[in-house]
Amino acid sequence: QVQLVESGGGLVQAGGSLRLSCAASGHTFARYAKGWFRQAPGKEREFVAASNWNGSSTGYADSVKGRFTISRDNAKNTLYLQMNSVKPEDTAVYYCAAGYDARGGYGLQYWQYDYWGQGTQVTVSS
Repeated sequence: QVQLVESGGGLVQAGGSLRLSCAASGHTFARYAKGWFRQAPGKEREFVAASNWNGSSTGYADSVKGRFTISRDNAKNTLYLQMNSVKPEDTAVYYCAAGYDARGGYGLQYWQYDYWGQGTQVTVSS
């Protein structure tokens, strides 16, 4: 059974930093593209960042480009999201996701991912 467990969320002041982690088990971590999505109250789930299977290709939403960095450690079966210079509008529940991409790339849409974690709350105070 595939399991993704996020951690590292919490309360942070605007301009601060936070690192989210996503521990994976139950599948061959290295074969899957991984992504981070977020959902704020009353809004739809949106793409944040993604990495292909070996981390050689990554992508970001325009709203976080230059501030957030996605990385993965396949030896530890763990995905990370380093969040710097956070803003109040980054407040949301953050989810990690895994999906197999036969092209060796990654998806930007939530429906391209098969497995999801339970989410971790990030709150940025102004």
